[in-house]
Amino acid sequence: MNIRQIRNATMIINYANKTFLIDPFLAKKGAYPPFPNTLNQDTFNPTVDLPIPIEEIIDADVVIVTHLHPDHFDAAAIEVLPKAIRIIAQSEEDVAVIKKAGFQNVQSIDRISSIDGISLTRTNGKHGIGEIGKMMGEVSGVVFNHPDEKTLYLAGDTIWCNDVEDSIRLHHPEVIIVNGGAAQFLQGDPIIMTKEDIYQTYLEAPQSTIIVSHMEALNHCLLTRSELKTFLDEKELSKHILVPNDGESITF
Repeated sequence: MNIRQIRNATMIINYANKTFLIDPFLAKKGAYPPFPNTLNQDTFNPTVDLPIPIEEIIDADVVIVTHLHPDHFDAAAIEVLPKAIRIIAQSEEDVAVIKKAGFQNVQSIDRISSIDGISLTRTNGKHGIGEIGKMMGEVSGVVFNHPDEKTLYLAGDTIWCNDVEDSIRLHHPEVIIVNGGAAQFLQGDPIIMTKEDIYQTYLEAPQSTIIVSHMEALNHCLLTRSELKTFLDEKELSKHILVPNDGESITF
């Protein structure tokens, strides 16, 4: 297994000889306005460039779209991805939206038992709590399983919650990818994991290697890599919880 952090939640995962592109957010730096009702209203999104050529990013067997927020499947991705590429979405509703954009080979994850021996299982999450959580809508994660690979749990855009705890206890993942960054609006609590949420994930899965994605690419992501690494150093967890830079690869 090789996991390459691209930018935000966009990753390239090579798993059991298949290449999965996760949550393609492919616009040039500064292409979109800042998210409304957030801090840093002078900062356009994405806040950084892609670390590798876009042609290299989209050279994948399968695209997984965990949900349809624009920082996970944007106008640039819709433009550059081949319309015949295989796309897996979280629901039939998302499938319909993606097909309307011209893609021909789109399925919901619940209709797929496996891809070339790779089992893919949808997991639930909470993209915030209270009214903010309701506004953010449905989100999903994915568990990858294959006899020749470690079990991988991609949690998606979620805070620490019962859904994440249940997924860990059910699937016993050896590698967990969480979306950090502590994105937040001016009102309400964070909508993805804070450093405390990431620590709680470790406490539930101390034998797993945790990889933190979704960092330093959006105007409303307030947790920096530097702050998170300092927190992890203080808890002596830097070998258990990895915070890759954009473009960096991790192999298991």
